[in-house]
This record gives sequence, structure tokens and C-alpha cells, in this order.
Amino acid sequence: MTIDPRLQSGLLPVEQARAQLLESVTPLRQTETLPLEQACGRVLAEPADAQVDLPPCDNSAMDGYALCGEGRQFTLVGKSLAGHPHSGNLQPGQCVRITTGAALPGGADRVVMQENADLDGETVLLQKEARIGEHIRRRGEDVGSGEQIVPAGRRLKVADIALLAAAGVSRVTVLRRLRAALLSVGDELKPLETPAAELGTGDIYDSNRIALKAALGELDIEVVDLGCQPDDPGQIRAAFEKARDSADIVITSGGVSVGEADYTRDVLEELGQLEMWRLAIKPGKPFTFGRLPRTEGVSYFFGLPGNPVSALVTLYQLVLPALEKLRGAGDDVVRFRGRARLLNPIRKSPGRLDFQRGYTYRDGDGLQVVETAGIQGSHILSGFSRANCFIVLPRESGNCDTGDWVTIEPFQKPLT
Repeated sequence: MTIDPRLQSGLLPVEQARAQLLESVTPLRQTETLPLEQACGRVLAEPADAQVDLPPCDNSAMDGYALCGEGRQFTLVGKSLAGHPHSGNLQPGQCVRITTGAALPGGADRVVMQENADLDGETVLLQKEARIGEHIRRRGEDVGSGEQIVPAGRRLKVADIALLAAAGVSRVTVLRRLRAALLSVGDELKPLETPAAELGTGDIYDSNRIALKAALGELDIEVVDLGCQPDDPGQIRAAFEKARDSADIVITSGGVSVGEADYTRDVLEELGQLEMWRLAIKPGKPFTFGRLPRTEGVSYFFGLPGNPVSALVTLYQLVLPALEKLRGAGDDVVRFRGRARLLNPIRKSPGRLDFQRGYTYRDGDGLQVVETAGIQGSHILSGFSRANCFIVLPRESGNCDTGDWVTIEPFQKPLT
């Protein structure tokens, strides 16, 4: 097989980088027990078992009449309401008025919905015979008491909470929340409170840290915000030591280089081990991963590119899978990809896996289509803001034409 020489550039494939990250991190083990209503989004550390049968008794799936035996004519002898069951047993030819969810009285073996029955005094006449077992929910047909209903490692969603609550589970043991420390380094970075008129030439707002903080907050990760540090070795070291000792992960964007006035790399190499990668990804070629040993265990370092779009793309494609594994939900995360027809041409050179920002929707004919969202520069945030998906262009691919089918990856948290 002939390999395009443009792909032999010494760049690390994204898939390999992601695999290396996942292999390098170890999930958290510390747990806490919470009331169920506080547990949505948390990762279950111990399996949860049903405390009761679901349903807890045979009950009606419809408003109508609970019948005993066959036939089309029955004598009405009472009623069974949710929370107020009929006390006696039915004999053949008898029935009771019953509401949805109400307990089935003894002797009842079928339910007819009220639209198929006519009441004449104490007599119920069926428009057609009901089948045995019709419209009956059997005790325990969903889950049985003592049955494991949610496994360990599941990130609890609303449907899980509903199931657990119905099954009588009031408290669950979950992994503790992941803690992430964020900091920026650079004399040119200024806080958002700085008036625009006071910005010097080359000064920029410290926007990446704010965006990363919002992203991690969307993922229910506890954030330790250490602000922006000047280009001073002592202050940088103190900030990273505090980050290392207070969080499971440390994230920065930009600043890990060999620049004359850039001390971040030297400090990090003194504190731990660094791996600096050049990735076959666009945007986001430079990426740093490291381990910062501490008294108990290790804190993981992720150095994202400085360009704002690059920082968010690498966070989403590389860091998030590692974070999911760290908090115990690595196998529970599925990222959807689909196909869409391109509405505009795209220029691309072979060499890097390209995550262009796009907007996808179904056209009037129901066809999934996608178009690029504005200029695709790694510093252009306005297009990213309008986008709702990535257009994923393989590393070896070149230009795309209008009408081509391309792969799309709709945004999920934290980019939604």
C-alpha cells in the first residue's frame, strides 16, 4: 500500500493519543452516599437492588372494569381505586369499576377498558368479550424485589432515578465528584473585569479559563479556579503545587513551550513527568499530558493549545474521555456519529484529522444536511458559537464538494 507522504509527518494520530490517555489514568475509588434526589449525573459505585416488586401488585393498565370469568354481561359489585382497593373476591360473572394503577381484586382475571363497556344500573354489558389477562399488569413483571436494577459504573440519568425511586431505593453510593484545577499563565492575560480601554497592546482577556470552567461545570466536575498567574517562576510553581495538591486533574491552555519568557514547562518538569505531543488533529496540534505525584496518588496534567477553538476541540476529543474514565464512567459514554450531505465545499489538505465546526439539520425532504459554520480558523469563536456539530474529515482525505456525504458528530455536553 502506498502511503501519502504528507501523512508521514511525525504527528501522533488522535486515536492513538486518546488510547494512551485512557491507558494512563486510573479511575477514582473514593465514594460517598447521597439521597437519591441528589444523585442524578453521578456515577454509581455499588449496584442498586430493588426493595420491592414492580409493580408491587397485580393492577389495571386501564380505566374500566375488572372482570371475573368469560361472557359479555357482568354484575357490578364495587370499585377499586388507586390506594383504595376492593376488599372482597369476585365470583364468576361479577366485576368492579377500576382505575389505572388500582389493585386487581381477588378473582379478577381480565380488564375491559371503559370505552368497550356500557353500564346499565348494576349491569355492565361488553361490546365484545375480553381476553383473559387483558390490560393487567402483573406483580413484579418489571423488576422483582432484591433484583439488581442499576449496575455499578452507571452514570445515573433521570430514567435511572425514576426506576430507583419506584423500587424503594432512597440512598445510593456514588463515586465522589472529580476535582479539576484550572489556571492560566501569562503577563498578556487580563481578567474580564479589566476595562477594554485599559488593555495594552497585545493584551487579551483570559477567556480560555472561563470557557473551560463552564465546560467542566456542565459535566458536574468540581472546579478549583486558581486564576491567572504572571510569568514568574516562583508564583507559577506555587500555583501548580496548590493545583496538584487540591485536585485530581490540572488543566491549562497555552504556555507549555520553550519560549524565553515561558517558565511553565520547566516548573512542570520539576514537579512531575511531561509528555509533549504533536497531534494529527486540526485544530489543536500541540498537546501536553503529565503526571504530578503528590502525597496520596497523582494529579494528572492536561496542557491544551492556546487558541480558543483548539483548546475546546482537544478538551472535547481527548480530555473528556480521560475524565469519564477517571470518574468511573468510561464504558458508559457513547458519542454519536452520523452522515450528512454537505451544502458547501470544504478545502482540506491530507495530513490531519479535521474537526470543522458545522451546523446540521434536516431539510424539507427530510435529508440530513450540514454546512460549515463560518470561518474555520482556530481563533474564530463566532462560528463555533453558531455550530451544533463537528464535521469530521479523515486524516487522509482532501477537499470535499457540495453534495458529498460527510461524517458529523453532534455536540453533546459540554458543547451543547
